[in-house]
Amino acid sequence: MVYELNNLLHMHLFGYISIRAGLAFLLAFLLVLMIMPKYLAWAISKHANQPISKYVAAHADKGKTPTMGGAVFLAATLIAAFIVIDLANPYVWGGIITLIGFGLVGFKDDVGKILSGDNLEGLTPRGKMGLQVIVAVMATGLLVYVGFPTEFYVPFVKEPLFDMGYFAIPFWILIFLATTNAVNLTDGLDGLATVPSITSLFSLGLIAYVTGHAGAAAYLLIPHIPGVGELIVLAFALAGALLGFLWYNCYPAEIFMGDTGSLAIGGFLAYLAIVGKSEILLILIGFVFVMETVSVILQVGSYKLRKKRIFRMAPIHHHFELKEWAENKIIVRFWMISFLTNILALITLKIR
Repeated sequence: MVYELNNLLHMHLFGYISIRAGLAFLLAFLLVLMIMPKYLAWAISKHANQPISKYVAAHADKGKTPTMGGAVFLAATLIAAFIVIDLANPYVWGGIITLIGFGLVGFKDDVGKILSGDNLEGLTPRGKMGLQVIVAVMATGLLVYVGFPTEFYVPFVKEPLFDMGYFAIPFWILIFLATTNAVNLTDGLDGLATVPSITSLFSLGLIAYVTGHAGAAAYLLIPHIPGVGELIVLAFALAGALLGFLWYNCYPAEIFMGDTGSLAIGGFLAYLAIVGKSEILLILIGFVFVMETVSVILQVGSYKLRKKRIFRMAPIHHHFELKEWAENKIIVRFWMISFLTNILALITLKIR
């Protein structure tokens, strides 16, 4: 709305993407702080609590903690974005489809768990994956429709390695599925997934901005894709909403984001990586999520092949819990890793 008003009145201030990104961040942050207490009161009265897996007995006391906080920060993100973003931009609608679509998949899973009181009684793995594929196809289809380039880029190389052509479609869908489930696996301790999500959103939002800016893209020798830069507004809106959510989600958590939040975050991070031609760099940007996912893959693979476990428990944050690390120590150290790997990821933009 502000963007359209800016154009109508021939103003200049709100024509700058950076100004609108900052506004979106602040608006989303404040909206979460305003809405969350009301949601918490409602969730507590309705016993909308997070069912805890029987395999994580150490966290049985968290079974009374409300969940689905992701619905609040997603609503705040979308409200803030609608106020300041350019709604005529097709890439913006791809991001909105991603956030809402994956959020609804997570919402359906969360509701099933809450109603049954069992962490395993939400969507079946096949049903959950099927719905994720549908949302990924929708977002990918929009990119194909608008003629998004299909060249494949890697860090440190200024020219594309090759053109994926129609193979880009299954590749992008794979990026969506891998990232959404990686964030979902990481969301196991208070605030553990929240801060790495914020740092990743800042990094990918900045990359999207540079990709959409002809001068900056030319200077850094990265691909220039007109229109993509507007996504920094949506990325910063979600980052601001997550910072507000962290106020209630930090240790000891008053609320969890649930699959509603984690799947939406993962899907949007994947979308940002795709439109910013940073699919491979996402490994470094989302290193904490990758680390958690790889620990599960190694654990399952080792047990099936050798009947032996590599870690005491997977995902790896539970391994450190069983080594008697304090929960808040694990969380903060993982946050530190995320900060460091995101700084390294941004440094790679200049090395080409």
